[in-house]
Amino acid sequence: MRITVLGAAGEVTGSGYLVETARARVLVDFGMFQGRGATDEKNMELGPFHADKLDAVVLTHAHLDHVGRLPLLKGLGCPIHATPPTCDLAQLILEDSAHIQEGDARRENTWRERAGEEPDVKPLYTQADVAPVVALFRGLPYHEEREIAPGVRVRLQDAGHILGSASVRMTVEEDGATKAVVFSGDVGQEDMPILRDPEPCPPADMVFLESTYGDRDHRPAEATLAELKGILRKAAWEKRKVLCPAFAIGRAQLILHVLAEIQREGSAPVVPIYLDSPMAIRATEIYGKYPGSMEGETRRLLESGEMRRDLQNVHPCITPQQSRELNDSWDPAVVIAGSGMCDGGRIMHHLRHNLWRRGVQVLLTSFMAEGTLGRKLVDGAPKVRIFREDIVVRADVHTVNGLSAHAGQGGLLAWIERCARDAAPRIALTHGEVRQREALAACLKSRFGIVPALPERYEVFDL
Repeated sequence: MRITVLGAAGEVTGSGYLVETARARVLVDFGMFQGRGATDEKNMELGPFHADKLDAVVLTHAHLDHVGRLPLLKGLGCPIHATPPTCDLAQLILEDSAHIQEGDARRENTWRERAGEEPDVKPLYTQADVAPVVALFRGLPYHEEREIAPGVRVRLQDAGHILGSASVRMTVEEDGATKAVVFSGDVGQEDMPILRDPEPCPPADMVFLESTYGDRDHRPAEATLAELKGILRKAAWEKRKVLCPAFAIGRAQLILHVLAEIQREGSAPVVPIYLDSPMAIRATEIYGKYPGSMEGETRRLLESGEMRRDLQNVHPCITPQQSRELNDSWDPAVVIAGSGMCDGGRIMHHLRHNLWRRGVQVLLTSFMAEGTLGRKLVDGAPKVRIFREDIVVRADVHTVNGLSAHAGQGGLLAWIERCARDAAPRIALTHGEVRQREALAACLKSRFGIVPALPERYEVFDL
């Protein structure tokens, strides 16, 4: 058996692995490269395989950096195995990705025509490319072992990262020997609302472990959630308008959960909540389909109908016109809109119309990358530029750290501890930048005596 690392090697996007045996070829994730250094050319470089020669694909979860390049696999005809929630969320994400790319290509071609240039920009893929991929999805529940290719069996366990996220244990039988490989996917934090805690790494001969926050620990979840509730309660009593930039999958549902808890406690006046993101609206509906995938209390609230009652004051904003109407209102409200880093989407318009107002609260709950509007607000910029217009910042900006869907260093070490002590596996660190990978590698060596590999893209591991 040989495993080729296809991406997320020294960076945090583009996750993917090609597993090859004498009888089978299996792909684990095939994510898009995003952010600094990502290019169409890099995303189009598919790697050392042909899609029509694959026997199966397995997905850890639905985030774009794990599923975003699947529509590029022309001729793919094999099943794509994932938990049922991941199948639903991946369809949503891929359709949204195609829509964005089609729009970006249209705008770029318009600009080129105006400049007298050739309008030859094409999207990476279109909606028509997504449909054949979605048709290949096959739901695989947690803890059900399934043979997906000759001699290759997989079992998924809860990774606690987003709804349906999984770590993959793959067992391969070849030449009379059996080897087990674990792909961690993205490992979530413990003690977070909505989702169950990640299940620890099972025994394996080799583990591919994510290292996104391998160099640090997060603030305890209980303290972070208490701070978030305090800000929202205070804003309600002070009759403020609250703007919450949020990622459509995961973060938007977490904020709604906290608002429902405040409503249930009766600890603040009831204010209207506007979910101003068609994608977040659809994602929230998908979350509601799978109460059995939630932690115990959230499951009870969903199944009893209490959560629905607590969120009766939530108003979905589907059309652009509904979104624009919010900008004309000075009334107290909570507006949840994308994108999470304030680098696109409807939140940009809300910030443009509200940052200059006093009495407005901007609540930042996501990591803000360098160069984004969100990062400028985190750094306390007195003035920002939005849509070629300078906007003075009079609104109060509050940053709540510690809500990451990724485990910190301590969580990653706890996740792998039992496997590391009992099985002493080979470990390769992926899905992390250089500093984070090196810090986690030092901890693994110090605690377990294991020196992990830090692979480059297309590096091959033989078992």
